[in-house]
Amino acid sequence: MEPSASPTQTTTLAIEGMTCASCAAFVEKALTRTPGVQTAHVNYATEKAVVEYEPTQASPDTLKAAVLNAGYGVASPVVAPIAALAATPPAADQPKAAAYQALKRRFWVAAGLTALIMPLSMLMLWPALAAHLAMAGLNYLLLVLTLPVILYSGREFYIAAWKALRHGTATMDTLIAVGTGAAFLYSVVATLAPHAFMQRGLMPEVYYDTTATIIVLILLGKVLEMRAKARTSAALRMLIGLQPRTARVVRHDQELDLPIEEVQLDDIVVVRPGEKVPTDGLVLSGHSAVNEAMLTGESLPVEKKEGDAVFGATLNQTGSFRLRVTSVGADTMLARIVRLVEEAQGSRAPIQRLADRVSAVFVPTVLAVALLTFVVWFALAPTGERLPLALVNFVAVLIIACPCALGLATPTAIMVATGKGAEHGVLIRNAEALETAYRVTAVLLDKTGTLTRGEPRVTDLRIMPGTDETRLLQQVAAVERQSEHPLAGAVLRYAESQTKTRLSITDFQAVAGQGARATVEGETVLIGNRRLLAEAGINLGSELEIQAQALQAQAQTVLYVALNGQAVALLAVADTLRDTSAEAVRQLQNLGLEVVMMTGDNAHTAAQVASQAGIKRFFADVLPADKAAQVQQLQAEGHVVAMVGDGINDAPALARADVGLALGAGTDVAMEAAGITLMRNDLRGVVTAIALSRQAMRTIRQNLFFAFFYNVLGIPVAAGVLYPLFGVLLSPMLAAGAMALSSVSVLTNSLRLRHFGNR
Repeated sequence: MEPSASPTQTTTLAIEGMTCASCAAFVEKALTRTPGVQTAHVNYATEKAVVEYEPTQASPDTLKAAVLNAGYGVASPVVAPIAALAATPPAADQPKAAAYQALKRRFWVAAGLTALIMPLSMLMLWPALAAHLAMAGLNYLLLVLTLPVILYSGREFYIAAWKALRHGTATMDTLIAVGTGAAFLYSVVATLAPHAFMQRGLMPEVYYDTTATIIVLILLGKVLEMRAKARTSAALRMLIGLQPRTARVVRHDQELDLPIEEVQLDDIVVVRPGEKVPTDGLVLSGHSAVNEAMLTGESLPVEKKEGDAVFGATLNQTGSFRLRVTSVGADTMLARIVRLVEEAQGSRAPIQRLADRVSAVFVPTVLAVALLTFVVWFALAPTGERLPLALVNFVAVLIIACPCALGLATPTAIMVATGKGAEHGVLIRNAEALETAYRVTAVLLDKTGTLTRGEPRVTDLRIMPGTDETRLLQQVAAVERQSEHPLAGAVLRYAESQTKTRLSITDFQAVAGQGARATVEGETVLIGNRRLLAEAGINLGSELEIQAQALQAQAQTVLYVALNGQAVALLAVADTLRDTSAEAVRQLQNLGLEVVMMTGDNAHTAAQVASQAGIKRFFADVLPADKAAQVQQLQAEGHVVAMVGDGINDAPALARADVGLALGAGTDVAMEAAGITLMRNDLRGVVTAIALSRQAMRTIRQNLFFAFFYNVLGIPVAAGVLYPLFGVLLSPMLAAGAMALSSVSVLTNSLRLRHFGNR
């Protein structure tokens, strides 16, 4: 017998030093080549690598070493999925905040010096001033002003380019370093040895203004990019920030304020009005209304009483209560949500593969195009101008070619979309689920617990003339309070909602498969099906019989009530539609989707429920084991199927569907099998998920179009293809501005998703 494969582990690394999509591709390649690594995905937007590896061959330390050997850094310690919950948001954001401030300082230094360099480089506009300055002296002044821009503000570009060269690769920093470096070195030679140019019939022109302005514009783009990237993960930081820092725990009959990390399972925690619930638990005593908007997106508070579940980070509003802790740390609902959102933001959508392939070869290709541009211009341009023209166009090609936009196009939109989904109570497990939901053509809804409430409710009460309704309900409640049948629970809840008076009862007897009988304060009460009354010799009467048939035709279960040997009332019980189900079905149909219902009920009952929900097609008499087959049937018809369910028996169908959506109140098994989890028992969440997916995919396609279009159009223009026809050349400074604008425009377009759902 062959030994089973060793289980794999997954870890997340925070990568430092990546400046473009090519960097991410190189780090990913280095990790993938590490022995023991099964898969590695590096996300430039989140600056994280998710690595699956075999612990017998690799470890977090070897993974870190692979990244370091590739020329990049790893934040210490290695990031754990829920680690952020243990630290305050300011502490977690401190390194990035410091890097942002340092970047801004470099930008302002460069901007200030460039503000001096630019006018000094254009002295021909001020002849009077130019007459008092020797050109050689002016060039030396420009060199002195440009050196801090190169050595301080732009040093990271050159350091990163050198590291990349040492590791045999090229990145965006390589393009910037080669382009600005070539212009700067040319200018230095022209400054220090102008006669070498003059002897060859060339003017010793300098490009200090070009060098400085390019660095300023690129740094400006970096500043705007870093600020926008921080906004893309705002939803995740908001979720993490919801975690309370302390809990009021009862120990040794004393209430102690303890750090949340010290709370243990089965601890008793006191929650007062206006406080956040510290962690997940069950209410032991007291009652309140709790705002669970951070979990479900529903703004209306939920009433909580003894035995009800409450969740950490939700807001207690009106009353106080005590809870028994059932989950702590990474097992809480908030931690699970954070984990799902983090995993989704770090995942890769299939649509990103094209951008990844292009990014992997982009920089070497651009270097080749730039060199070719230099050679062609040097060979064909007029003798006195060929070197300056070749240099300027060489630099323009290098600068305008920015793979950042390609690297940001997909992950930034995914980050914003998954965060926005969490705000609306829609948890998207990964980018693939988000993309697949965009292509859905049919939505298959399980009936019980999904379309319907999943529990029987009294829908109708019919009473014969002369019967006291309040008294009758008190008698019915007295009998059903002793019964354990599910229908009895439905009747009891209804009766108790109408009257709180309790009557004494004797001689209670449950009749299997029929109902129950008892004596309530001297009167004999029977409640059950037709057979119970028939065996007791009680005649139903034509009026109740007609009403019962009408209710049964609507797929409702009818219970009869007899008092002292006479049939006096009937109750209709059914598993009713959720209040929002019909509206959700209509909204899905308005999106152009075919909505199909699936149920184990008979065809007559299924038809009634489908009609109430506005559904035209349904599958009836479906056994739990056959649910996945119904999904396959729709797929065989050419549909991309979204399956919506909540129970354990829905898990195979959820997994078989193109995308599964589980109701949050359903089982953990269903949630694990689904690609999307709806935190509310509200099918309008399906509408939200599909609409969000469509908007996200539109945004991604727009981003990719502009990223590709920008480079396809920009590089030839920078190379000078328009010069023979129109005499147009692209200044390297304009190229730098366009490059910075490309990344910022993609980020800004992605951030529009933050307005999803706003009215």
